[in-house]
Amino acid sequence: MNSLFLPSEKPVEEALSGLALAHPGLLTLHEDPLYVTARERHPDRRVGLVSGGGSGHEPLHTGFVGAGMLDAAVPGRVFASPHNRQIYEASKAVAGPDGVLHVVKNYTGDRINFGIAAERLRADGIPVARVLIDDDLATESDQTATGRRGTGATVIVEKLLGGAADTGAGLDELAGLGARIAAASRSVAVAARAQTSPARGGEAFPLPAGTLEYGVGIHGERAATTVEHPGFEQLVDRMTHQVADALPAGARSVLLLVGGLGATTLLELHAVHARVSRLLGERGLDVAGRLVGTYVPALDMSGFSLTMTALRDDWASHWHAPARTVAFPAQEAVR
Repeated sequence: MNSLFLPSEKPVEEALSGLALAHPGLLTLHEDPLYVTARERHPDRRVGLVSGGGSGHEPLHTGFVGAGMLDAAVPGRVFASPHNRQIYEASKAVAGPDGVLHVVKNYTGDRINFGIAAERLRADGIPVARVLIDDDLATESDQTATGRRGTGATVIVEKLLGGAADTGAGLDELAGLGARIAAASRSVAVAARAQTSPARGGEAFPLPAGTLEYGVGIHGERAATTVEHPGFEQLVDRMTHQVADALPAGARSVLLLVGGLGATTLLELHAVHARVSRLLGERGLDVAGRLVGTYVPALDMSGFSLTMTALRDDWASHWHAPARTVAFPAQEAVR
């Protein structure tokens, strides 16, 4: 990767080593193949939770490994799926007596490699199931062969599943819950400047001044259209109503994630959060839990995403259940 701030050789390995050194009480680093596991695990947990994907989206997924969330995370190269051997070995390491659940974002490489790993696990007699995250409204089209991409809802799914797993839920129960959470989640993202290209340096694509990519992807995929920047209020209003309109009918409360894409300041994100919260209140939607910050970036892209999950009453306890990871905030900060 062409960057002043990453080593030219093995940047992902070096970064993951640094993460584990910074948090020795939370993470164990496995180097061959590369993955991290949690040092703590609830004694009632019967199913191991594993996720992963391309690097460049930190703290996803490694920042959410720990008590109350993921048991293991598997990083690929920048914007590239992890190898199936990494997924297989990580899953074997953390599988519980009821097996292992894979949390997979809807990208072709991730689906293929998690699928191969799952077949190897089943051949070993380890039960395995998958939850597919597909929340991105920008790719909700009959012309999109692979369907909606998986984006910010991944964090919400991982937290709710972690809370449920700590109650002793079995594999089928968790897989069904994860599918329902994913179905109740939608996202959209915009960008004013592209991320640095991992291959050649410089901006991955040009954007004329005063324009936005409306519906950008977390790997820096361009949106279907480039639009004129309508101004803060109109932009946030459009995004808020688009996501809220796409939630299941009858939703009364939501989990809200206002996420930076890598180069967006907290000053901006909190301003977005304030307006989104007011708009949702005007719609009669209660914000039952919220995250504001950089959780699923695209390297150093300038932009933000909105994610909402229609919260069912029986999921609330999972959201507020204890979690101890590198990146998930203390519960007092999200209530």
